[in-house]
Amino acid sequence: MQQLMEIGFEKVGQWALNGNNIDFSLVKHAHNNNILYAFIENNSIMYVGKSTKTLYERMSQYKNPGNTQRTNLRNNAEIKKLLSNGKKVEIYAFVDDGSFHYGPFSVNLSAGLEDSIIKAKQPLWNIMK
Repeated sequence: MQQLMEIGFEKVGQWALNGNNIDFSLVKHAHNNNILYAFIENNSIMYVGKSTKTLYERMSQYKNPGNTQRTNLRNNAEIKKLLSNGKKVEIYAFVDDGSFHYGPFSVNLSAGLEDSIIKAKQPLWNIMK
């Protein structure tokens, strides 16, 4: 967890139970896109993902997953299980400001970091391919 914070991740929200469903609150970066995010439970990285959508839109997909959205369904169930057991699930994010370039090309830092973080940290909810 400390390594994520050292590269610029910050706590931006958390998940909560709302009856039998999950809900989220975001205090920062809700409308940023090209974002890398992580679900954290007790300083453990449970999941890392990236989105070209806004963070709010992406979290909404976990909150209300479609029938064919396997990752969203799986993470929804995992979040709900932890919350039901009295655990906290926090949302951390890294915002790619688009300032990294390789020659004349803009590099999507979030996309590159996602693979590296997943490989190094092997978060429990990320399915390794």
